Amino acid sequence: MDPVANPFSPGAGSRPPELAGREEIIRDAEVGLKRVIMGKNAQSQIFLGLRGTGKTVLLNEVLDIAEREGYISAFIEAPENKPLTEMIYPAMRQVLRKLSALEGAKHLATRGLQALRGFASVFKIKLGDVEIGVDADPGVADSGHLDIDLGDMFEAIGRAAQAAGKGWVLLIDEIQYLKEEELAAVIVAVHRMSQRKLPVMVFAGGLPQIAKLSGDAKSYSERLFVYLKIDALDEVAAHDAITKPLDAENVKIENDAISKINKMTSGYPFFLQEWGHHAWNVADGSPIDINDIERATEKAFARLDDGFFRVRFDRLTNAEVDYVEAMASLGNGPYKVNDVAKALGKDPKSLGPRRASIITKGMIYSPSYGEIDFTVPLFDDFLRRTRLEI
Repeated sequence: MDPVANPFSPGAGSRPPELAGREEIIRDAEVGLKRVIMGKNAQSQIFLGLRGTGKTVLLNEVLDIAEREGYISAFIEAPENKPLTEMIYPAMRQVLRKLSALEGAKHLATRGLQALRGFASVFKIKLGDVEIGVDADPGVADSGHLDIDLGDMFEAIGRAAQAAGKGWVLLIDEIQYLKEEELAAVIVAVHRMSQRKLPVMVFAGGLPQIAKLSGDAKSYSERLFVYLKIDALDEVAAHDAITKPLDAENVKIENDAISKINKMTSGYPFFLQEWGHHAWNVADGSPIDINDIERATEKAFARLDDGFFRVRFDRLTNAEVDYVEAMASLGNGPYKVNDVAKALGKDPKSLGPRRASIITKGMIYSPSYGEIDFTVPLFDDFLRRTRLEI
């Protein structure tokens, strides 16, 4: 069929044509945003899930809702080797610049820019030209303690937004890459916003371990954030994710073809888009049948192996490759740490640093004590197909 008309959109953070199975999550986010901008309390939210479950898509959906509800938004992606201060400074500056142009918020936004100058100075961030001539506000956001100074900046922005009848929503993707003290500072700032009833909310996306990291950073984080598990789609939602975009194009798909897609993708949204994309391109017309899915599967695996999986695999050292291959050789996860060590012929304690390094790279995580699993769905299958020939 015509590839130009293909309705499916595989890609990192790309919104699928049908956001199936996420209706309740989106509705809860909208309710929270509406409450906070009205001066009522609502918890910020963190989306937890493996790679390819659609966390970034949900963050972008929240951003669109927030802007419709009168929020000024800032979206950052937490990097592995860059301080939070460098990422959040330009976002806060942009928000304050927007607020400074709104009637009712000019004075407070200017004070916020003064505080931001002190923040930039104490954390050694290069100042932008737009702040030339703006003097710092001594004693605000310049203590050098991130948990204090970030809270000062959140409050400055929140008060300016409130004066303008607006709100501020900060969206953080890949939040698991924040250092513990950075994550703690965000939690403290959110706590202050809740206490002051200022129209500021934080939505974040991260790998499953972030719930434990948040608890380690600040014991009261579970009262400030709703932790939402973003998992694979159930059979009904996966069916809708494939059939509704096809229906919009007046194309049908046979039931056994849908069953094959569900089996190959395990219901993960990213993979559903990948299989749907290739099924459309290889099919001669409607209906798409099981033979089309067989051909689509070959093309999907070829592209995933060379891209989605390979990019992550290539970040591992040789020793780390040995570790993940040992995991995959045991079948499907989660895996007992001791079983992996046994497969490698090593003492479990000696493998601690290697395991920690792979966790830091976001390739594996610990779903429970003494267990590990891959953060990338179907990565074990990739290793068995391409490396272990099992």
